[in-house]
Amino acid sequence: MPSGVDYRPVWDMASLQSALPEHPALILTHSALPEEMAPAVASRHRLCGMIHMPLYERSPRGLRHYHRLFAVSHHVRHSALSHGLANLHPEPLYAVADLAPRGASRAVMSGSPYEWDRRKFRDRFLGWGQRAFNINAGGEPYSRSSEVSIGIVSRLTPIKQFPEMLSILAPIIARHPEVKLEIFGSGGYASIRDIMRALLPAREQVRWWGPQSDVAAVYRNLDYVISGLPEKEALGLNLIESQMCGTPVLAVRAPPFTETVVDKVSGYLFCDPRKDGGREFAQLLDHLGDRDIRADPRDATQHLARFSAAAFQARLGRALEALG
Repeated sequence: MPSGVDYRPVWDMASLQSALPEHPALILTHSALPEEMAPAVASRHRLCGMIHMPLYERSPRGLRHYHRLFAVSHHVRHSALSHGLANLHPEPLYAVADLAPRGASRAVMSGSPYEWDRRKFRDRFLGWGQRAFNINAGGEPYSRSSEVSIGIVSRLTPIKQFPEMLSILAPIIARHPEVKLEIFGSGGYASIRDIMRALLPAREQVRWWGPQSDVAAVYRNLDYVISGLPEKEALGLNLIESQMCGTPVLAVRAPPFTETVVDKVSGYLFCDPRKDGGREFAQLLDHLGDRDIRADPRDATQHLARFSAAAFQARLGRALEALG
C-alpha cells in the first residue's frame, strides 16, 4: 500500500464505528459488512463495495444496505442481480493483468504443491514429514518434455473444481500420450489429494511444480493454459495473463470465460464436460498438436486492451463519476 496509509484494526461494531471518519465519507469494502453493521455505516457514509466472487450458493445480506456495488465481471454482476440486488454499477471493473515477478527468483523450478494449515494436527504432522524426509523439496528446473504441454496455472482451491473436471478429462488425456499436464500452483492437502485421485488415469503424463514467482515465464513455456469449471469463478485472471503472454487458453464455454476468451482467436472454448462427458474436449485434443492452426492471442488486440492498466483506470473513473 502507498505510504501514509493508516491501518486501523476492526473486530466488532464499536471498533468499526470509532475507526471511521466523523464526517460523511466514501467507504469502500472488499468483503460484505455483516447485516448488523452495514445499515449503521450506510446511514452516516456513502457505503460502496467490491464483489470479487459470484454469489453462488450464498447471498451476504449486508450487501442490500450498500449505496453502490461494483462487480469484477458481468458474470459476478448477474449473480448479484439474480439475488435481488439492484444497487449495482452497470459496468464491470474487470482487472489488470500484472505480470511482474512476485519474488526475486525468475527461474521456473519445482516446489511443493502443498499449503499446510498449521491449525490442523494432520497438516502439521504431514508438513513436518515433508521437511524431515525432503519430500517435494523442489529445485528441479522446468523443461518441456512433450509435444503438447497444457498447464494449470492457478491456486488449487475448491472454487476451481479441478477434481470434478479432471475426473472426466483425465481418461481422455490418457489417450493422448503426447500431451503433458503441467501443474503450477498450490493448495490445501485435501485439494491436492482429490486432484491426484482424479488424475490417476493420466498420472504418467502429469508433473507438479508448485507455485512460481515469475508466472510470465511459466505461461511462455506452455502451449496452452486450461481453466477449471466456471460457475464459482469470478473472472479467470490466470487466463487473461496467459493470453497477454501469447499463450492460448482452453476454457469451458460459459461465463465468465466467455467474457475473457475470444473463441478460436485467443483460445478455444469447449462444452462443459459435465454435460457431454468430455466429448468436445476430446475433439479439441485431437487437433491441439497442429501448430499451423494454433490460436494466437496477440491477434485479439482489442479484446486484450480491456485488461490493460489504462482501460482499468478509465472504468474506475466512470465508476467514481457515477457516484457523484
